[in-house]
Amino acid sequence: MTTRRHVLSLSAMPALAGVAASPLALLASPAHAAEPRLDPKLAFPTKRAIAGGLHYLRGKQAPDGSLLGSVGVTALALRAFLESPEAYNETDGPFITRQVEFILSKVRPDGGISASLQGTAYNTAVAITALAATRNPKYDEVIANARRFLIGHQVDEDEGYKPDHHFFGGIGYGGGERPDLSNLYMSLEGLKATATDPKDPVWQKALTFISRSQNRSESNDQPWAGNDGGFAYRPGYNPPEYENGTQSYGGMTAAGLLSLLFAGADRNDPRVQAAFKWMTANFTLDTNPGTGKKHGLFYYYNALAKVLYAMGEDSFVDGQGQRRNWRNEMAAKLISLQAPDGSWRNTESGAWMESRPELVTAWSAIALEHVIR
Repeated sequence: MTTRRHVLSLSAMPALAGVAASPLALLASPAHAAEPRLDPKLAFPTKRAIAGGLHYLRGKQAPDGSLLGSVGVTALALRAFLESPEAYNETDGPFITRQVEFILSKVRPDGGISASLQGTAYNTAVAITALAATRNPKYDEVIANARRFLIGHQVDEDEGYKPDHHFFGGIGYGGGERPDLSNLYMSLEGLKATATDPKDPVWQKALTFISRSQNRSESNDQPWAGNDGGFAYRPGYNPPEYENGTQSYGGMTAAGLLSLLFAGADRNDPRVQAAFKWMTANFTLDTNPGTGKKHGLFYYYNALAKVLYAMGEDSFVDGQGQRRNWRNEMAAKLISLQAPDGSWRNTESGAWMESRPELVTAWSAIALEHVIR
């Protein structure tokens, strides 16, 4: 896809040095200045679980620092280290610097960061989120070029799509031609983490695609839209593995709500309130809610922890009228699922690489890091 001419130049962008280690820190409510409302009895076991996961990831690094030879998985692992309670950084030695070097070795001439065309946008998004978390100004130019790549990859007028097209404003994997909400959410997270200009058109165009992925007919102009407030994978479509048509489900509702927040929607925005209501009313950690299945379960845990942290709600009332403390429940659930070697993996579904412990362990560690913030 072509790069837009109106994107700001590197010299016009704000400096990246010292940007927030996590884009969620930019969204969290003032309540997070207080001690997190996690049961004190769970605090140490949660930190121990994170440490065990990071120890596992360190042991799985290849000599070049990568995990599974993948930019995406390596970047997620690097982020888990950098955002951990230990706040690891490049001064801690090769187990950090080799991950950074591997990511940098995959920078492409077009600014993307990926070992192959397939998945370029996804890999680039998680890579710049991790590079921003290093807080090292050495990577500013790489990040700025990658940011331009992601913005240029957005489906819009430059590719011949008019605003009334249901794909308008979305971002896909790269190497695949259809955009989806998952890749858009990860791309927006990367753009938020790297201080992308809030006035850049990328945000408003993204809101168009986000709104068209939500089951809320008041703000979704697509004929398939329902009215429960949750999200589908992309406008009018869910992965067939879920067998739920275009119904809302947990992983995408968490991703959709995060996308709204990243793109600048206020917490009082009706789209935000509707998505939060769906998520809390359908809250469960036993399945990916809305599907009755365990496909994508750890993706859901990761996105759920991030969005509940961002919303600033330590507890809520679910659809059965029960008050739930999500921090306590998420900590207890992930601790119970951790293997003796410190890893996590989805033992009941291998869909979307969740049988690979390197990926799932990084996701789980990041989720627990949001639990203890």
